[in-house]
Amino acid sequence: MRTAVIAAQDPPRTGRSGPLPSAPEQVEERGLVFGGFAYTCRIVRQRAPQTAPLLLLGGSSQNRYSWQSHERWLAPLCTLITVDLPGYGGSDFLPASYDIDFLADAVQHMLTVIDVPEVNLFGGCFGEVVGLRFAQRHPESVRRAIFAAAAIRLPELYSEAVPRLSQTLARGDIGQAADGLVRLFMSNPEAGKVRRHAAVSRLLQHQFMNQTPDDIRKAVEHNTRLTTHGCYRPLPVPAVPSLVFTGEYDTLCTPQMGRELAATMPGALFTTVREADHLVTVERREESADLIARFCTDRPVDGLPYCNSVEVPRARRAPAPA
Repeated sequence: MRTAVIAAQDPPRTGRSGPLPSAPEQVEERGLVFGGFAYTCRIVRQRAPQTAPLLLLGGSSQNRYSWQSHERWLAPLCTLITVDLPGYGGSDFLPASYDIDFLADAVQHMLTVIDVPEVNLFGGCFGEVVGLRFAQRHPESVRRAIFAAAAIRLPELYSEAVPRLSQTLARGDIGQAADGLVRLFMSNPEAGKVRRHAAVSRLLQHQFMNQTPDDIRKAVEHNTRLTTHGCYRPLPVPAVPSLVFTGEYDTLCTPQMGRELAATMPGALFTTVREADHLVTVERREESADLIARFCTDRPVDGLPYCNSVEVPRARRAPAPA
């Protein structure tokens, strides 16, 4: 599950327009090494936090700068942590033989090195795959868990698209691959109204067309990693406050897939965000940030004007891992 980065591949800009995070504290970048692979995390510190640090694990095409546009709403709340794990963003290439357990343990390694014993965990799309495995393997490090645009089985659309996209990229036909990726991530316009659908589609196209050879190499290896190792293991999940949400018109990781994920997590809530699809955190940036902030500070998440009803999916046996 490869999530678009949306204007986030560049490092922090100086003199940019628009509001900055309220009362910014210290911003720190740390170079780390795990299992022989170099990687980097970014920490936006808040000296007067209202809750535990928030660890944001984004999609496979997102990097540690991808959440800067959310900082204006989240940075006043708590310390924010983003990371380019091995194999992603600007970190070292990671062969597909290294599985999701390795990435989950890299997350724990990072938190140990930067001396953060417990986090509010957010994982979007592929970030959920890593985040859930991290929570399963290191439950003591998770205070709350929030997952978005997520699933515990590889979507059929993704499994069907991977061979075609890999062959297209191998031929060097970036334009055709970009077209296929946009169709994969964006809902059909006839499915329902999605905020900024046309604009986000154009941004996606631009992002995919401007991938570097290193980006493409890592993307192909990422797809191999997921199809080889799968995205889910039926391990115990910590009984912490948990929320799963997605766009109501998500056709990649559908709302039903989100319900399946929530049903594996003790007492997890589930909801859909109105007028959004798989790229809910881009199309409805302020609303998704508000939802994350509310849940991390134990404020109500029901009755919000931008969400549909909040559900508590019934626990049941999880589908067989893909």
